[in-house]
Amino acid sequence: MSDALPGEGEFWFNITTGVVETGPQTDWSQLLGPYASRAEAEAALSKVRERNEQWDEEDEKEEEN
Repeated sequence: MSDALPGEGEFWFNITTGVVETGPQTDWSQLLGPYASRAEAEAALSKVRERNEQWDEEDEKEEEN
């Protein structure tokens, strides 16, 4: 049986501090993730912005129809 905690060994982006955490160290409401690598976690906010813009564009197209 493993002694690893849930989320241990994964990377999380803390939206409050802007810091990448190894394993969840903060309240879940402040975290994005999990991510397989530190680089993915560091890019979390830009990925969120891209997706939000994409969804906004899709919503605008639907409203036009």
